[in-house]
Amino acid sequence: QVQLVESGGGLVQAGGSLRLACAASGRTFRIYAMGWFRQAPGKERDFVAAISWSGGSTNYADSVKGRFTISRDIAKNTVYLQMNSLKPEDTALYYCAAYAGSYYNTPEKVAMYNYWGQGTQVTVSS
Repeated sequence: QVQLVESGGGLVQAGGSLRLACAASGRTFRIYAMGWFRQAPGKERDFVAAISWSGGSTNYADSVKGRFTISRDIAKNTVYLQMNSLKPEDTALYYCAAYAGSYYNTPEKVAMYNYWGQGTQVTVSS
C-alpha cells in the first residue's frame, strides 16, 4: 500500500499563489507517476497535472498551463503543485494520487490511479 498526505491548501485572493505538497509513504517503490486532481462542489473530479516519477515528464490540463507547475523530490517521496495567478474558478478540493502501473508516464484519468490522498481545500476569493 501507498499512503498519501496532502498539505498547503488555504484561502488566497485572486492573483495570489499557493504551493501544495503531497508526501508518500509505504510501498513507494510502486509509484510510477503522481498526479493532482481537483473537485469543486457538485462537479466531477478533474485532472490538473501529472509527473512521471523517474523521468520527470509532466502533463497539464489546459486550464492551468502556464500558471501551475508540478515537481517532485524523489529523496523526500514528495510531489508539489506550485499554483500562481490563482483564479476564483480554481477553488476546489485538491487531491494527490499515485499511479502504480507501468505503461502511462503521466496519466490523466481518475480511474488510472491506484492510491489517493484525503484532499486539501483551496479557496480563491475574488
